[in-house]
Amino acid sequence: MPPRDGVDATRVVLRSGPERTVGECLLSTPSLAGLTLDDLRARAVRGEVVDTHGHPVDLDDPARLNTSVFLYRDLPDEPHIPFDLPILYADESIVVVDKPHFLATMPRGRHVAQTALVRLRRQLGTDLVSPAHRLDRLTAGVLLFTLRPEVRSAYQELFATRQVVKEYRALAPMRDDLTTPVTVTDRIEKTAGDLRARVVDGEVNAISEITLIDRSGAGGIYRLRPHTGRTHQLRLHMASLGVGIVGDPLYPDIRPDLAERPDHGDFSQPLRLVAYALGFDDPLTGEARRFESRRSVVDPDG
Repeated sequence: MPPRDGVDATRVVLRSGPERTVGECLLSTPSLAGLTLDDLRARAVRGEVVDTHGHPVDLDDPARLNTSVFLYRDLPDEPHIPFDLPILYADESIVVVDKPHFLATMPRGRHVAQTALVRLRRQLGTDLVSPAHRLDRLTAGVLLFTLRPEVRSAYQELFATRQVVKEYRALAPMRDDLTTPVTVTDRIEKTAGDLRARVVDGEVNAISEITLIDRSGAGGIYRLRPHTGRTHQLRLHMASLGVGIVGDPLYPDIRPDLAERPDHGDFSQPLRLVAYALGFDDPLTGEARRFESRRSVVDPDG
């Protein structure tokens, strides 16, 4: 089904076989919590419960294990993210934005309308907008989207094969005994259900180059250059050096006072991490591209 008001239909993978009906499987899906069988039947009558081929699904049919069903779900009640999403560059193929802190890249869980993807689709009036990569919800900065399906894979491949040079800025404490630049190498793993990534024994899969480049009254300004892309890599590596990023709710320790603020509409203490620049050779034209954020880690609202 096509997106509705910028929001894609929800894909549900049925996790039971013929001993349960399609409707029963859908009702047991966590992402559809709150829906009743009557809600599902009303959607089905409108032709809004379909299979992978877009054919209507009968809720009373026996379920088939690991098959997909698509439907529109009600949007969650989300706190409004009170920051703009400026466009840094746009042409017929791509649009580059300066994502604010707290705004997720794309819908997931309880963040749906308040995401960069849905905002941009609504702003540009086209559902063809698609992210070429992602930034963590708490990280601000340069984020690239494609505007045409036929070019999407070319730009996504740049990021998947690490042909993009990424540079971040972070505000963090300074240590007199820390000499930079320093390269952190280790193995990071993150398991489902665990809020934090962890360093474990094994082959190196995470490499970051960290350099103190300036000082401010609030701490040191660091340039971070990741050579790999593990979840929370930069945040974990900064914490491992004893200079955890200002405003980080997870590293080096979990801080519920920071983690819970956005849920109550308090956005006053952002993570001071910005995706400052992206550089790459354009896969369509061969042109050297570089895009830089206008956001500051010292004054994120300035």
